[in-house]
Amino acid sequence: VQLQASGGGLVQAGGSLKLSCAASGISFRFYRMTWYRQAPGKQRELVARISADARTNYADSVKDRFTISRDNAKKMVYLSMNGLKSEDTAVYYCNAVLESREYWGQGTQVTVSS
Repeated sequence: VQLQASGGGLVQAGGSLKLSCAASGISFRFYRMTWYRQAPGKQRELVARISADARTNYADSVKDRFTISRDNAKKMVYLSMNGLKSEDTAVYYCNAVLESREYWGQGTQVTVSS
């Protein structure tokens, strides 16, 4: 099983990035997919989640700025991030859960300069 996150980078405040997470080795369409992030010195927090039937929910801090989506045919989950703020700086991780099975990706760094 592998979750490969990509798309991070350095961006100015107000800019945009799109993260991608490619899944392999799992029956992707059945999994709930979540983006988490962890800033230096802080706990990992949920950013956005999409269920197997494409219901979504977001952290209050990113609502109306971030959008999570999935492509089951490609086994991909995305996080479109707009209006980035310095407080969005973190390592972003994708997570896959189905019942008792849980997998994590390796993380991708997002740095927002003010």
